[in-house]
Amino acid sequence: MAKRFIKPGILIMALLLMTLPLLVACGDGGNDKPVPTSTATAPTKELTITIGNHTDITGASANAVAVINMGLQDLADYFTKEILPGGVKIKVLPYDNQHEPAKAVPGYRWLKDKGADLIFACIPDTPPVLKPSVNADKTVLFSSSTLPDIIDPPGYIFNLGTIPQYEGLTLVKWIAENDWDYKTKGPAKIGGAGWNDGYHEYLFDGVEAYAKAHPDQFTWVGEYLTDFGFTWGQEVEALKNCDYVIPCAVMASFVREYRLAGGKGKFIGAGTHSAFLGMMHDAGLWDEMDGMLFLLACKWWGEEGVLIDLAERLLEENHADKAESIRKQGSGYAAISNFYAMFDIIAKTVESVGPENFNSQTLYETAQTYSLTIEDGVMYSSYSQTKRDALDAYRIYRVDGTLKDLIVADPDWVPVVRNP
Repeated sequence: MAKRFIKPGILIMALLLMTLPLLVACGDGGNDKPVPTSTATAPTKELTITIGNHTDITGASANAVAVINMGLQDLADYFTKEILPGGVKIKVLPYDNQHEPAKAVPGYRWLKDKGADLIFACIPDTPPVLKPSVNADKTVLFSSSTLPDIIDPPGYIFNLGTIPQYEGLTLVKWIAENDWDYKTKGPAKIGGAGWNDGYHEYLFDGVEAYAKAHPDQFTWVGEYLTDFGFTWGQEVEALKNCDYVIPCAVMASFVREYRLAGGKGKFIGAGTHSAFLGMMHDAGLWDEMDGMLFLLACKWWGEEGVLIDLAERLLEENHADKAESIRKQGSGYAAISNFYAMFDIIAKTVESVGPENFNSQTLYETAQTYSLTIEDGVMYSSYSQTKRDALDAYRIYRVDGTLKDLIVADPDWVPVVRNP
């Protein structure tokens, strides 16, 4: 049976706080310039485009999701003021599903009744439940995270963020080609430990699949899943002799125990891990993390580029009193990078068909031919008639324990790997 539902728990933060700094789109067709401030004349009619935000406001993941809701509103305001033609605005209408799958369909119906033109779902359990409804109603749903079988065969669900299996595949392929000399040393021993929440097992699935497809490069030691907790004795012992170790996304306890037990393996992680760097900083674990590799989908704070420039700008303009603290905590606010494509598709639909013809079907048609390029002509994300996962490229970073920060490990963007 296909594994579909993400189990509730604190690691919702990891799935929702997708790593990457906020995207500034460069539009279709490989144009490297950022999207300009709109100079369009006012449309013949005013239009309010309503995004139904199927979210958690008071449930188990509310604290983590708060930054998602914050970023969603920031982007809505940005597009309304600077990108869309006069008279067209984007409204975000929230529904509190309290992180309860049973509220998925009632929430969807409520949002539709209130005039939602499209749905945004940041809770991973929501898209599987709503898949039959949105396909039947021909309502576009953008998901911040989901699994491959939810978007295949392709329908009205478009995934905006990373997919755990693809993160695992992409990261270890890069390691084999750039970090581990398997031709001289033989296959690297690799394994992981994490909470039994759904995310970790899918990330590990990607790593395991690659290792088993390339036994000359990796030996899969195993995945060690546990219920939510902060002691890792058995898992540390099982992974102590690995060359590469994927820790729990909330890393502090595992990293400390692993090093104290004499574990020498290099830590590796994805964007979800980077959302919790603030905890590592507070725990004083930079030396223990030194050399750790991160797979991220955009440039890191402090770098130059149109993408990160817009992230910094929106953060400072909207949350100046908290900006420095937010940056130090990791990639939390940067999660809004996942949402940029959704807003850009809205804007391109309005431009293509006119405000008077905007609806879910014209949005759907635009989405299927959408692509987003960034600096240096890199194809960052795209959809097609058969492709419903947006992300096309990642960046690789390394922890510098002395600088207490992430530094670039590879100057080039790394294409997403979808098959081992």
